[in-house]
Amino acid sequence: MALRRVLGLGGALGRRSCCSKRPLPPDFVEALRAVVGGPNVSTAMAVREQHGHDESMHTCAPPDAVVWPQAVGQVQELAALCYRCRVPMVPFGTGTGLEGGVNAVQGGICFDLSRMDTIAELSLEDFSVAVEPGVTRKALNSHLHDTGLWFPVDPGADASLCGMAATGASGTNAVRYGTMRPNVLNLRVVLPDGRLLHTAGPGRQARWEPGDRDGLGGGHAGAHSLAPCRKRAAGYDLTSLFVGSEGTLGFLTQATLRLHPLPEAAAVTTAAFPSVRAAVACTVQVLQAAVPVARIEFLDEVMVGACGRFSGLELPAAATLLLELHGSRRGLAEQQQQAEEIVRLNGGSGLAWAEEPEERGRLWAMRHSAWYAALALRPGCQGYSTDVCVPISRLPDVVVETKRDLQDSGLTGPMVGHVGDGNFHCLLIFDPQDPAEAQRVHAFTQRLGRRALAAGGTCTGEHGVGLGKRALLLEELGQEGLDTLRRIKAALDPHNLMNPGKVL
Repeated sequence: MALRRVLGLGGALGRRSCCSKRPLPPDFVEALRAVVGGPNVSTAMAVREQHGHDESMHTCAPPDAVVWPQAVGQVQELAALCYRCRVPMVPFGTGTGLEGGVNAVQGGICFDLSRMDTIAELSLEDFSVAVEPGVTRKALNSHLHDTGLWFPVDPGADASLCGMAATGASGTNAVRYGTMRPNVLNLRVVLPDGRLLHTAGPGRQARWEPGDRDGLGGGHAGAHSLAPCRKRAAGYDLTSLFVGSEGTLGFLTQATLRLHPLPEAAAVTTAAFPSVRAAVACTVQVLQAAVPVARIEFLDEVMVGACGRFSGLELPAAATLLLELHGSRRGLAEQQQQAEEIVRLNGGSGLAWAEEPEERGRLWAMRHSAWYAALALRPGCQGYSTDVCVPISRLPDVVVETKRDLQDSGLTGPMVGHVGDGNFHCLLIFDPQDPAEAQRVHAFTQRLGRRALAAGGTCTGEHGVGLGKRALLLEELGQEGLDTLRRIKAALDPHNLMNPGKVL
């Protein structure tokens, strides 16, 4: 409880117990069962607690009931029911978030959307696919096997793709393929009152066919789904409004995603550096030289040592970069030579390229184990991941200052990051029963957030605001910016029923 008290989470949230501030109306649970059937509604304490937290350190806040809709029409009916009765609603995907986004801090109904798992409207020619919330990143790429296409946004966890859209997730491939935001083409959203919105237009229209002069589809109506166009300048960008909204504006019940061609060849290497500054400076120079890296990840010497022990790989305990290149077989050799020259100019060593899928897989499995490797540094302790992002030009200074701050604070906080786009994390491992350490963790996270803001960056590059970064959001956007967000929220959710207590 020590850290929660320090972070201000031990007040109303800590006292909330397992009931909402306002109990559910009489017979409300029976009304839920009438929509989705008895087996798809649960009020069991174990189920509610399972849905009352994510992977963050925030206190479990269970909903009053959990429902499992299996079709968008059921989501609409359930939302309309909750809206009429003024019952809070919380979307739930896989529960892999890191900012308390699924915690039902005002009780209400948790909508577990994992049983809506249809993959539809795959268009190889248009490089697009539509997925429901129960489809995870790995499931989609398994479905795309042998098509020559893939979805590259990779946050590490096998998260729900609609959940990734809701948090504006990114990951190791963002430096080349972008975050979720540019890779979401359309969203099917159930609004708080149950109405259905397609952010880029309805996705079930007739496709134009050759010989169709009026564009209405003629006799072909209904024969095809409308493929999303690659760009549009029609009205406000509603899709981007909902990407990163963290469940506060509506339920994302389908996402149309941009797919990418699988590269002909790929190669990955690790490079050890004499200092943190040298490793991060190398990152900046690789990008300035226009080397088309697909991934460029940074691990400090503490993180490398932890990951090596956890994964059984022998790596030098030094600041390290993992670089991955994608391209044609002919072009890859030239890219490797460019990267090697820049690495050596910055004092890097240990370059050995892995091109076979198994070898590359082992290295990235090591990188993706960073969270668990960090926790293994202090068994029985808890972890919290920071998530700042800064302009590339400021990255070396900010990372070095943060490293010094960690050491001066006496904290265990190995550093890892998607430094190709300026995003890095400190994985803070602490004893939650030690008030003094909890205070140091809180003070450090506040300094880090403000250091990023002072450098022109953001307090969250990919995890979202959730419960813990609301004060920093005000400092980042300013009062007028925050008030504008509140007006948008009030327009779409006037009774503050969608995931209340988050972001704003």
